[in-house]
Amino acid sequence: MAFPTVNKVLEELDSPINGKIRVVKSLGLGTYLQAEGLTQSGGIVDGFWRRLLGKVKKKKPEVENCLILGLGGGSAAMRVKKLWPQAEVTGVDVDPLMIELGRKYLGLDGVEVVIENASDFTIDARRKSQKYDLILIDTYLGSSYPPEFEKDDFLIRVKGLLTSSGIAVFNRLYYGKKRPAAMKFGAKLEKVFARVDYVFPEANLMFVCSATI
Repeated sequence: MAFPTVNKVLEELDSPINGKIRVVKSLGLGTYLQAEGLTQSGGIVDGFWRRLLGKVKKKKPEVENCLILGLGGGSAAMRVKKLWPQAEVTGVDVDPLMIELGRKYLGLDGVEVVIENASDFTIDARRKSQKYDLILIDTYLGSSYPPEFEKDDFLIRVKGLLTSSGIAVFNRLYYGKKRPAAMKFGAKLEKVFARVDYVFPEANLMFVCSATI
């Protein structure tokens, strides 16, 4: 008797930005996107965004404008759309291939997509005096967190894009040798934002940051 395969690779592509991307279908986790072996969208990533944003909704029941820096395949964006159906969501990502796969396999829809470096986008948005109730920052390339997104000027720009009661959530990997770097990043955030809450879903550390107490 034949048994179903636990994991099935639906598609495998090489991205000049994220390296090898695989679309995997799992009996337990559904369909998800991996970049260099690390899940970027769908699967367990969708699970921790669901739990994290459920907690954020208790603090922020109304969201009109949401910005996602590092849209990827769109897991966070679609969770935002479910929790705040009226929200206008803008997703920024530097890799058009991830967007394409998100639309094809993960149901990414109803989001204004901008293909651009996330840091450059914040510069333009600040110049235009744009404001957001919720900003999600998940700017990994594979398992690497680009140093430009740790710089003080970037963090200050993100804070400046928030409404007075706005919330920014930064996602950092939190396992093995990545733990000290994540905690160091948290200390930087505490110098910029009025309040920083630490939330631990799975092997990630999420920093929930408020512009005001």
